[in-house]
Amino acid sequence: MSFDLIPKKRLGLYVHIPFCLSKCAYCDFNSAVPENDEFMGRYVSAVITHMNNYRDAAKEYEVDTVFIGGGTPTALPKAELIRLIKAIKKTFNLTRYAEFTVEANPATVTLPLLKQLRRIGVNRLSFGMQSANNRELKALSRRHTRQEFIESYRLARRAGFDNINVDVMFGIPYQTFDSLMKTLDFVTRLSPEHISMYNLKIEPGTPFYKNLKAVREVCADEDTEYAMYTEAIEFLERRGYPQYEISNFARHGFPCIHNLKYWNCEEYLGFGVSAHSYFNGNRFSFISDVKKYMEALEDIETDIPLTDEFDPVESRERMGEYIMLRMRLVDGLDPRAFAAKFGVSFEETYGAKLKKYLQGGFMVRYNNGCYALTPGGMFVSNYILSDILEFDDLCSYSGSF
Repeated sequence: MSFDLIPKKRLGLYVHIPFCLSKCAYCDFNSAVPENDEFMGRYVSAVITHMNNYRDAAKEYEVDTVFIGGGTPTALPKAELIRLIKAIKKTFNLTRYAEFTVEANPATVTLPLLKQLRRIGVNRLSFGMQSANNRELKALSRRHTRQEFIESYRLARRAGFDNINVDVMFGIPYQTFDSLMKTLDFVTRLSPEHISMYNLKIEPGTPFYKNLKAVREVCADEDTEYAMYTEAIEFLERRGYPQYEISNFARHGFPCIHNLKYWNCEEYLGFGVSAHSYFNGNRFSFISDVKKYMEALEDIETDIPLTDEFDPVESRERMGEYIMLRMRLVDGLDPRAFAAKFGVSFEETYGAKLKKYLQGGFMVRYNNGCYALTPGGMFVSNYILSDILEFDDLCSYSGSF
């Protein structure tokens, strides 16, 4: 066989852009308002240098997914975002039909930008709408309105995007069961290819956390959140968006291939501050300080450590992560695949824990033998998986949603 015909390993790429026009009150991601355009250009140059450092390590791979997230990637100056995308394509071997996603805030896109993104190979957009209710958007301190989202969405269609995701949140301030259903009705009538729906988590360090009591007083209680989640699953199914993961729904043929890499424990490289990777059997992440990150990549003699964490993934840890991530998916975990991968029986190892959740209606065993969480189980997935795997706290790959 010719060497050229041997299939190469597949790899996903993630690039983190830590800039936003303003910081939302609930957000605990590594993002902030940038100093100026020059500062953002300097950051893009650092990321490009960072990617070049991995060129040789990734030369045996084909990149089939790219995800530029944040923050707000479209908050970058247009020229800098285009420069970054061109550098990705120059540095790595992208497959012809690679899924290439850019996250966008509805307040930060124009038709010329969207047309240029589409022209240079970006084929998927992810819009952070969060709600179709202006009062709820204001409470979240989002910069856009319902009408501005509609206009941005239509611009994306005009620019030629035929794979669009829309983010929605539930459990947010002033939201009711009915207002969530109205948001979902609004979104589905626009017919995006993919919908993500996330539960609000109030994290330490955010303005919401600092005003925790007041925020919780205007949020739905847990029983209402449960009703929101389970009814949303049924509603989206009826509208042609079957659930395929705890917080993700897609029309047939349009799941997010990049995120499936995470849930299937496949390899990916992350670049930028706080970016995580799983590559060559190791999990690692990079420092979270933007200025130190840039300095570390600008000066080869600096003593600033670029890597924050670096851990070889041991067999038992890989087993736990595999269970944790596969159980996020509606398809669940196949005991036969588990046995082939790890050489032990899933049922024999975890059978006692599985039994109580099967009996309680939080888990189901399909006719094909796979185990999966029910909608009720997904709503409390952190608790169930922590119990099954005997973790005190789940790692960052399995937040509630």
